[in-house]
Amino acid sequence: MRIAVIAGSVRDQRMGRTVAEWAAFRAAAGGTVEVDLIDCAECALPDDAELRPGGSSGSPVSGRIAAADAYVFVTPEYNHSYPAGLKRLIDWHYREWMFKPATVVSYGVQGGLLATEHLRAVFAELHMVTTRRVAALARPWDHLTPAGYQPPEEVAGMLDGALHELGWWAGVLRTARREQPYAR
Repeated sequence: MRIAVIAGSVRDQRMGRTVAEWAAFRAAAGGTVEVDLIDCAECALPDDAELRPGGSSGSPVSGRIAAADAYVFVTPEYNHSYPAGLKRLIDWHYREWMFKPATVVSYGVQGGLLATEHLRAVFAELHMVTTRRVAALARPWDHLTPAGYQPPEEVAGMLDGALHELGWWAGVLRTARREQPYAR
């Protein structure tokens, strides 16, 4: 199984990459999952003038997104939602996301759950399944160390629960895409 962990923040001095690295490490911990870390700050997307409804001609990361069986979106909460850079990455792709599951690792002063709720609506439009369990990191900067993000064990357990559910959905939907592709 392949999981793409997507770091959604593109700001200077962001902690999103550090949190995404932690999430990728947790996702790969069992040894049965291949993890691809996609950082929005490193994605050169085409100009938005070329964006078309229902997906566009692709981007440099289209193949990596399409190859994933599931996604972990790591996002801060900015102004009660998620950042524009993440929205651009999502909007530049359509078929790549379809009929695949996603979970969210959000962070902020209160855990970033408004960003998660806004993403759920977007994911539904893209035919994605969002896990019920998510990881909401309140004040994660309090747990940054020279070795990276080191949260309390209950926070790690929250992510592990979301990843377990994500893995189940990934297997079910991969089988469905292969054996009974959606057609309309």
